[in-house]
Amino acid sequence: MAMFGNLSDRLVEALGNLRAKGKLTPADVDGTVREIRRALLEADVALPVVKDFVTHVRERALSDDVNRALNPAQQVVQIVNDELVRILGGTESRQIAFAKQPPTVIMLVGLQGAGKTTLAGKLAKWFVGQKHSPMLVAADLQRPNAVTQLRIVGDQAGVPVFSPEPGNGVGDPVRVARESMRIARDKQHDIVIVDTAGRLGVDEALMKQAADIKAAVNPDEVFFVIDSMIGQDAVATAKAFHDGVGFTGAVLTKLDADTRGGAALSVAQTTGQPIMFASVGEKLDDFEVFHPDRMASRILNMGDVLTLIEQAQAAFDEAEAREAAEKLAKDQFTLNDFLKQMQQLRRAGNFKKMIGLMPGITKEAKAALDDFDESSLVRIEAIIQSMTPLEREMPKVLNGSRRARIARGSGTSVTEVNNLVKQFDQMSKMMRTMARGAMPGMPGMGPLGGGAPARGAGKKAKTKGKKFSGNPAKRSIEPAAPQAPSGASFGAGAFGGGAGGQQPTPEELEKLQRFLKR
Repeated sequence: MAMFGNLSDRLVEALGNLRAKGKLTPADVDGTVREIRRALLEADVALPVVKDFVTHVRERALSDDVNRALNPAQQVVQIVNDELVRILGGTESRQIAFAKQPPTVIMLVGLQGAGKTTLAGKLAKWFVGQKHSPMLVAADLQRPNAVTQLRIVGDQAGVPVFSPEPGNGVGDPVRVARESMRIARDKQHDIVIVDTAGRLGVDEALMKQAADIKAAVNPDEVFFVIDSMIGQDAVATAKAFHDGVGFTGAVLTKLDADTRGGAALSVAQTTGQPIMFASVGEKLDDFEVFHPDRMASRILNMGDVLTLIEQAQAAFDEAEAREAAEKLAKDQFTLNDFLKQMQQLRRAGNFKKMIGLMPGITKEAKAALDDFDESSLVRIEAIIQSMTPLEREMPKVLNGSRRARIARGSGTSVTEVNNLVKQFDQMSKMMRTMARGAMPGMPGMGPLGGGAPARGAGKKAKTKGKKFSGNPAKRSIEPAAPQAPSGASFGAGAFGGGAGGQQPTPEELEKLQRFLKR
């Protein structure tokens, strides 16, 4: 299930009904606001947040500025986007408050089952990627096997775990937390992440233990870890922890499985504390900084181009990308290079999630992504690795007998081998076009950000004076004259079904074009 799946579909549908309106009447606005209210309530957003949201949207949508706009429907989409950003925490993401004198101490609190222990490993791995030296502290001595789980997660993240007590009800968590400060200083860890115990519900014992640990370690940040799927219960739980322990930021877990989104849309607004991070999958790498503006764009199906670029840059090797670009320019791109591209896609992690960050993905495209089998990338590797060096360098030599041999060697069918060769040819052409600054194969998309058109595109677009055969039978098989590029419409309109045809900012276009030209 896509992040905010149902909520996103309902909001896009409500706003899409406005696109055919040349002028908005109060009745149009009221009808749209009712649909938005219903969508938010079904997503389990807290009632006070819903009332505040729809009041602001209605007042702004009926203002004179919108009435005088050339495209009032797009203005309403922008208003909804602005209000989503506001209730998610504002336009700017707050940075972590690092200690002036290391170590920086981060304490995790929350209910049992919220995912604190796994989140501790994800956060530690993220800090390693930021060139820090974190240490995990096993201060959850209540839940069965919590200490063992943290050790496993720490090993996966490649960070040490301070766990002097066996747990399972044995040991003093406050003493463990206090002792961890000395160990961190002795071993020069600049980040300490303290995993604390949770309960199945908010109770006095939980709050007292968390408060005692907080007093013992004097943390720089206290992150309230919350399960995104609990809906309106998130508000009561968040308030209880905020009053009983106090926290400086929230972290949303299981956001990839959330079909409602109410927790995310309620916590920041009701507690006044920002959402710092989001856990978007089961793997330790499925973790990202929470950007309110980017999340609002995802909810409204406008995509998240900046996050897509950041994930791609983290996964793709610059030297290999530069070498591939040079080969493309010289028409020397081979199946060996194609194999490297496939391997980089696998390193990128969840390929479907990355594609889901593109703007304006339709319901049909989402369904196709859900059906996409990422193991097909493994089969592609097997097929290419079953080829001889000559066949990889010169795919044109792949006749029928060679293809049959490759299919047997890779455990695939001849049809799959044929499809791969065809995909390779199409990808080579597409990447050559992208290297010149255009975005091929997507309806309504011309040169990206005003980039140079493909070689000869301008000449082909000029059909005036072109001579066609006088023979009707011969003329019927002549290719139709290509259409001139329609300009850069890299937004929902380019894919169909997006809300209001929202386009990325110049900053997003510039970053994407730089990345494609590598």
